[in-house]
Amino acid sequence: MPDNIILVDVFDREIGFCSKECAHAEGKLHRAFSVFLYGNQGLLLQRRALEKYHSGGLWANTCCSHPRFGEDTLQAAQRRLLEETGVTCEISERFSFVYYRPFADGLYEYEFDHVYMGRYDGDADFDPAEIAEMRWIAPEKLEQELLDMPERFSSWFLIAAPRVLALLEQEGHL
Repeated sequence: MPDNIILVDVFDREIGFCSKECAHAEGKLHRAFSVFLYGNQGLLLQRRALEKYHSGGLWANTCCSHPRFGEDTLQAAQRRLLEETGVTCEISERFSFVYYRPFADGLYEYEFDHVYMGRYDGDADFDPAEIAEMRWIAPEKLEQELLDMPERFSSWFLIAAPRVLALLEQEGHL
């Protein structure tokens, strides 16, 4: 059962579990997380590996995935951050949101996404099976890219990034 992910209701209450493939094929609402790392160079983004079963080649936040059945969301976010990017740092949950996105290939993203943020100024040693490339981007440049080229970004990133940028500005981090 370690590869099963958590199905939830619209209030993020657990209602069951299934495989990641099943959740995305049948459009079942499930728990997910997105990690945004920021530092002196701006925000650390990843371009998803081209071979990913959805959103391959699109830019997204530093790390994203799903907690496994029975796994705490924060622990899952820390685990995947290390597995995908080689990074360990302190992160904390800042907000959450629900989104739904059908894809042309019959898959769906229907996720209750917990957004974590953390400060980090080091390098990333990313897993090429998960990530094609990573880059630091200044907030102003990211804002312009979101306006000019939204098709280059994942659907969840387009929802979460403006809120993350607003929080970082309000708190004086960038």
